[in-house]
Amino acid sequence: MNVLHHPGKANVVFDALRRLSMCRLAHVEEEKKELSKDVHRLDRLGVCLMDTSDRGVIVQNGSESSLVVKVEEKRDSDPILVQWKGAVHQQRVEVFSQGGDVVLCCQGRLCVPNVGELRKQIPT
Repeated sequence: MNVLHHPGKANVVFDALRRLSMCRLAHVEEEKKELSKDVHRLDRLGVCLMDTSDRGVIVQNGSESSLVVKVEEKRDSDPILVQWKGAVHQQRVEVFSQGGDVVLCCQGRLCVPNVGELRKQIPT
C-alpha cells in the first residue's frame, strides 16, 4: 500500500487505510497495527481526518460538518436570521457574530435556520 501526502487534501491517509481490509494487516509493522485499527474505529464513528498545511491532522466529526454545510445552504431562507445578519453587519448587535465560514452564531453557537426539517437533524 502506498500512502502519498497531499497537503490540504482531506482524508488521504484515512481513506487509504480505510480501504485496507482489517484481515490484510499481516504485512503492517506490529507497532502500526494498533494505529490502523484506531483509524478503522474512527471511520465507523463517522470521524474525518484532514491534513493541514503544517503536516498536522485535524479531527472532525462528519455529522457536524454536514450539518454546517446544510446551514450554509439555507442561511438566507430564514427571514429572522437574515434580519439578525444585517444587524451584525451594521454592528448593532454584539451577541451575534458571523464567522469566516459565513454562518451566523449567537454566543458561539451555530444559528440554524427554521426551514424544513433542518433543526431536527441537530444531534442531541
